[in-house]
Amino acid sequence: MFRTANEITTLVTGCTWTDWTDEDLLLEYQCTGVREAFDELVHRYERELYSYLYRYLGNSANAEDIFQKTFLIVLQESGKFDAGRVFRPWLYRVATNEAVNHLRKTKRFSVVSIDAQRGNDDDAFCIADTVAGTEPEPFEDPMDREIAGKVREAVDALPEQMRQAIYMVYFQGLTYREAADAVGIHYTALSGRLNRGIEKLNFLLKNVG
Repeated sequence: MFRTANEITTLVTGCTWTDWTDEDLLLEYQCTGVREAFDELVHRYERELYSYLYRYLGNSANAEDIFQKTFLIVLQESGKFDAGRVFRPWLYRVATNEAVNHLRKTKRFSVVSIDAQRGNDDDAFCIADTVAGTEPEPFEDPMDREIAGKVREAVDALPEQMRQAIYMVYFQGLTYREAADAVGIHYTALSGRLNRGIEKLNFLLKNVG
């Protein structure tokens, strides 16, 4: 249960921020301006969000830049965050918007268009296992690196909306509802995008030489 802004207890010193929810940390910063509360949020999402942006942008420098811009926006917009709202989808919405804007400015925005049928659950889980293993770290086995490279190329070839759904759900572990909130659509629509993306991804991977 979320606490309202008036119910947040100000703890300037001796505070164990790790025990606080994301939402309470942001509301604490909103109400008191205690920077440590905001810094804890940045620390919590540093690895997770950077990983997402690295995959999305394919470049470490760009990922770092958009990561910083994302939290600058969160800092500036913290006063508009309402009690009862979930922080994580909002963070991903801000980050995704900034990433998309960057790709548009650099003319790297995907414009692929398809009309695929929805895939079945078995296909989705099979591909998910493959996708989930493509971390942005060096692979020990050259063959693993080759497979991971092909998967990344296939994901990058997807239409933007499908790519977002796959990144958020299969790479980052967001629930359907969290991912839907992050992109501002109903979760059933998110599910449809995800299933169509998985089917297209299956097709691309099967046709990779």
